[in-house]
Amino acid sequence: MTYSGEVRVGGPADVHELKDLMITKIAVGPMDNNAYLLRCRATDEQLLIDAANEAGTLLGMIGDDGIASVVTTHQHGDHWQALAEVVAATRARTYAGRDDASGIPVPTDVLVDDGDVIRVGRVELTARHLVGHTPGSIALVYDDPHGHPHVFTGDCLFPGGVGNTRKDPKAFASLIHDVETKIFAALPDETWVYPGHGNDTTLGAERPHLPEWHARGW
Repeated sequence: MTYSGEVRVGGPADVHELKDLMITKIAVGPMDNNAYLLRCRATDEQLLIDAANEAGTLLGMIGDDGIASVVTTHQHGDHWQALAEVVAATRARTYAGRDDASGIPVPTDVLVDDGDVIRVGRVELTARHLVGHTPGSIALVYDDPHGHPHVFTGDCLFPGGVGNTRKDPKAFASLIHDVETKIFAALPDETWVYPGHGNDTTLGAERPHLPEWHARGW
């Protein structure tokens, strides 16, 4: 089956099969959050990005193999509603951006800084600290050695713009700067973008619109 990245709450997950990594995307909760289950194909180790809501749904997706770790992209409550229950059930190691961990009511085992590497089996993800939507938001970049990169952006980048900065010009300036320098400047147009809500996109689809985003200020 061809991966589309189009999922809806209550509907089935969608699976993006790469040579070394399987990415399962599912939508959960009243705010249509995306959660992503990453599975190393060499070791079968699994990592969850954002235990957002519906712990039962997430645990069903995770299955009997469990998860070694769960990464929370940022401190906003809609991204960790199921975290406590998922961690209790799986004993997973928790990761979050250093500057957001205090806002997450589940202890963070590993505080993540810009450039840190998070591993799932033999697969490496590089964390990028993006400031503006929250102080400690992180994106995770998988630079696929067999193809183009993949980036999990939380609420920092969506189809059509960067994340909500609550009409704060300084926060917007910070976020657009970080997204441009750490994501768009560092990665090619083919890079697949997995956001915290809604459909996927690519950097190539969004790059031509950067001047518009600057002009409108959000």
